[in-house]
Amino acid sequence: MKSDIEIAQDAKMLPIVEVAKKVGLTEDDLELYGKYKAKLSLDILEKRGKENGKLILVTAINPTPAGEGKSTVTIGLGQALCSIGKNAVIALREPSLGPVFGVKGGAAGGGYAQVVPMEDINLHFTGDMHAITATNNLLSAAIDNHIHQGNDLRIDSRRIVFKRVLDMNDRALRSIVVGMGGKANGFLREDGFTITVASEIMAILCLSNNLMELKERFGKILVAYDLDGKPVYCKDLKVEGAMAMLMKDAIKPNLVQTLDNTPAIIHGGPFANIAHGCNSILATKMAMKLGDYTITEAGFGADLGAEKFFDIKCRYGGLKPDCVVIVATIRALKHHGGVAKDKLNEENVEALSRGVVNLEKQIENIQKFKVPVVVAINKFISDTDAEVEFIKDFCKSKGVEVSLTEVWGKGAEGGVDLAEKVISTMDTKPSKFEVLYEAEKGIAEKIETIAKEIYGADGVDFTDSARKQILEIEKLGLYQVPICVAKTQNSLSDNPKLLGRPTGFRVSVKEVKLSNGAGFIVVLTGTIMTMPGLPKVPAANKMDILEDGKIIGLF
Repeated sequence: MKSDIEIAQDAKMLPIVEVAKKVGLTEDDLELYGKYKAKLSLDILEKRGKENGKLILVTAINPTPAGEGKSTVTIGLGQALCSIGKNAVIALREPSLGPVFGVKGGAAGGGYAQVVPMEDINLHFTGDMHAITATNNLLSAAIDNHIHQGNDLRIDSRRIVFKRVLDMNDRALRSIVVGMGGKANGFLREDGFTITVASEIMAILCLSNNLMELKERFGKILVAYDLDGKPVYCKDLKVEGAMAMLMKDAIKPNLVQTLDNTPAIIHGGPFANIAHGCNSILATKMAMKLGDYTITEAGFGADLGAEKFFDIKCRYGGLKPDCVVIVATIRALKHHGGVAKDKLNEENVEALSRGVVNLEKQIENIQKFKVPVVVAINKFISDTDAEVEFIKDFCKSKGVEVSLTEVWGKGAEGGVDLAEKVISTMDTKPSKFEVLYEAEKGIAEKIETIAKEIYGADGVDFTDSARKQILEIEKLGLYQVPICVAKTQNSLSDNPKLLGRPTGFRVSVKEVKLSNGAGFIVVLTGTIMTMPGLPKVPAANKMDILEDGKIIGLF
């Protein structure tokens, strides 16, 4: 079989204007970025009188080196729905250059369930990531310039909480010193970089409903404290207008297509392990307005991406998901059952029975939000009949539908069974969606609720500094917002080595930060980093461009 990038490069793409026509759009609704990409006008939401379509979230078990294929199943499900005559639109996140050149490589689906043009989507796309980076760093520059020019706001340079960003994995930038070189270069202080996709600017983009809301949220960003301990906001520096101006194009969702020309809207890309893990509210709402079925995804396992999708995105977007698909592979479940990576191709029902508890917990997690569940087993050639039957029997015992999905190898055809089961589930089990906790509760109480209910922890341990930060936020009266937990994606716990369904553990909270513009509180647990590093052998080492412009090794 061809490689993913070869499949993508052989795709017969339609002009994006033709793809737009499938969902009733005209060229006037588009801002073209070449032949196969376009920005969508925000006027579409007001112009379209159609009732919103159903919303399907695709999530997964905790990821493993064995692979799960959540984005691939998301794309394949959209293709399959269209193939059986349904009007479906896919809504995805934009890839970050950090993981593209780090461990993961490309992030646009896989096999015969991909979005294209794949190279563009994985690299600069329509420039959204660069706009977010520039917007963030304009604010950072304004903070240091204000101090240098006299510091009328009396900003305490020791208590600046807003960091610079870069859309690249670069551990050397986690903790730095700026302002070196004498008086002309400003004041000497400690600083650091976060990866762009974990920035508050990214979160604000993904949680805003229009440009003016975006600007208002920018103004609310807490940037520092003054010498009296009082908060200093972005609006005090008077740059929120300039920041919104930089984002005037980036706020518009991007339209592309799948390998079989199904419409796909790709916009925003916060990580789920260190940010809230969902594409923009605007993209999802636009997809729901254009299609009868919207298929979207949230990053990593249901304990991260799905929880944040429900408790943050749905809360702010007024969204009500109709169904959730949990993606798993037999290989990954065997890994959760203790099988080494080089032994995953061997039949091992016993290990599968141990590892399936991770799937069990993620099913329970979704059910806590009162949304119906379908399990999608992303099929690998090594899966045996006995292993498949074990998973089917397990899901039946839990009262949920399960589909053996082959979209990677067969595209739409391999997802028809999943599509039909998702439709049947939505028809017979109406969603009664509700959030996990009330935002008005205290910070520690909300963290405890997530840790106990979703992760299965016995409780939470706060460092002294984290407790002090909680008290400070509550004293400001800015605590009545959702929680965004930064946690390892590899385990239900905050310890990446605890696979399966760990018990008897406590979650360690080391830092609590207010993202006042985004409207949530970030809670850092374990050893999680907001600026990843490159691995020993980065994916970039395998990438190249040939004389004729052809890209190799990207995916």
